[in-house]
Amino acid sequence: MKHLLDTRELTREEAIEILDVADYMAQVKAENRTLNVLNGKTVVNLFFEDSTRTRLSFESAEKRLGAAVTNFSASGSSVSKGESLKDTAQTLKAIAADAFVIRHSASGAPQRLAEAGWTDIPVLNAGDGTHAHPTQALLDAVSLRQYKAERDGLDSPRGTDLSGMRV
Repeated sequence: MKHLLDTRELTREEAIEILDVADYMAQVKAENRTLNVLNGKTVVNLFFEDSTRTRLSFESAEKRLGAAVTNFSASGSSVSKGESLKDTAQTLKAIAADAFVIRHSASGAPQRLAEAGWTDIPVLNAGDGTHAHPTQALLDAVSLRQYKAERDGLDSPRGTDLSGMRV
């Protein structure tokens, strides 16, 4: 999978794999170990709307994984003078970005960035208007899976799904 744009695009197996990796990363963090899986990579956080928790969560995780992080905020940038999403993405790609995390008020903006041919860089949707917030949905799924594992007396939630769970 190159992009994470919407949880509806994930297969059951892909979703479980992502949740298993999240569980492993939580274990690594609890043991005060580090994973430098993004060492040598640059992640650009494109935030076209304010979101303290989401931006700080991504930035913190990216740094814990060893990435160099560049934060872009639409306020105070050329976006206020009419610069397009395409122009912004192409400018930031030129600084050797390896991935984009995008938060935008317009539904579909991450999809446009990923699919319009403006860049070949992986795109992670950190929330786009009222459309999708796949990273939040996956975080919710991690919490539900942990609850289910504890409820069912499992040592670990790894490999399990959310069958039988209702919210």
